[in-house]
Amino acid sequence: MDWKINFFILTPLGLALLIWFQFRWTSAVCVFYATVGLAMDVATIVQASAKDSEGVVSMMASGVSGIFYLCLIVFGGLSFLDVGQGPRPPESRPPSPPSLP
Repeated sequence: MDWKINFFILTPLGLALLIWFQFRWTSAVCVFYATVGLAMDVATIVQASAKDSEGVVSMMASGVSGIFYLCLIVFGGLSFLDVGQGPRPPESRPPSPPSLP
């Protein structure tokens, strides 16, 4: 059970932390990891909804982690698109009005 906690909770948090520190390679790893995790959560929700047993807890847990994975995909993708862009130049000022003699 301990390895599941490390893998499913600490790994995404570590990836999110590395994206926050703006490491280049973590954005691609994060999007890949979260895409696989989101696919597994969707499959779990579909399987739990097909059964007539008590799958409400499993569906809720998969829904919460699916939302977290979706956020990782969005922020990892934004980080991936933002890599390599330097600071934007300052905007130009409007011209000064002509001085009156």
